[in-house]
Amino acid sequence: MRIANHPLYCHQLPNGHRFPMEKYALLPQQLLYEGLADENDFFQPSLLTKTWVEAIHTKEYLDKLDSLSLSKKEERRTGFPLSRQLVEREYIIASGTVQNGIDAWHGGCSLNIAGGTHHAFASHGEGFCLLNDIAIAANQLIERFNAKRIAVIDLDVHQGNGTAHLFQGHEAIYTFSMHGANNYPMHKERSHLDIPLADGTKDDEYLYILERELDTLFQKQCPEVVFYQSGVDVLASDKLGRLALSMEGCKRRDSLVFEYCKQAEIGVAVSMGGGYSERISDILNAHSNTFRQARMVFG
Repeated sequence: MRIANHPLYCHQLPNGHRFPMEKYALLPQQLLYEGLADENDFFQPSLLTKTWVEAIHTKEYLDKLDSLSLSKKEERRTGFPLSRQLVEREYIIASGTVQNGIDAWHGGCSLNIAGGTHHAFASHGEGFCLLNDIAIAANQLIERFNAKRIAVIDLDVHQGNGTAHLFQGHEAIYTFSMHGANNYPMHKERSHLDIPLADGTKDDEYLYILERELDTLFQKQCPEVVFYQSGVDVLASDKLGRLALSMEGCKRRDSLVFEYCKQAEIGVAVSMGGGYSERISDILNAHSNTFRQARMVFG
């Protein structure tokens, strides 16, 4: 199990803007403390090659990021104050997900302490997302390894609208998003498969639907590799989510995804996604469960 970590860029932003960054600094410490990982499991990505990013995002948009010239409206849409550090952070996080994807292509389970920036579109960012790391990484598997069947399993409470829009009609990349029907973004894009859930959906209903859809996905799509967006904002305690999963239900969700990948003898690249519970301990425990289940299933 390999883990992309980037401590210099995951928890500090200019002007004291920390939300929702704090967990990225604490999660590696928690994994080490619990023995879920050791120092040798971590790797620190470097800045991603820009040509790889240009395969997904428009030149005009990337030029604005590089020159720090987003309009105030565009900046507000991202939710972040724009800075050189923030842009570099996004390139490094995407680089980690690219390496996760390569590890997964070779049959492993590889995880990113951050990532899952699924609200980034080709020409703009939004919802705390500037660059779409999963889209960049999936495209690299197609270009460099001739991948034919990639599945994106997005179980963040918010629809992966940027990813869905980027890969509409794409034959090699199948997007599956299971999310709160009434959550951000209010305008949903069309994934290959969308499962909108009612407010207050609890463990039993959620897990029944997920297992049913995973069974269909793996039988019909026969993916060669999976990108898993494992946001823990599905918890009942989450401030920005509207679902009602327990900690145990969220853990079982992760286990189902990993078990299906293991049974299909394919690798999985995992991005952490969102998590905004009031107590940081709930966020850390839920994200740590993702690593626990990965370790349990993949060793």
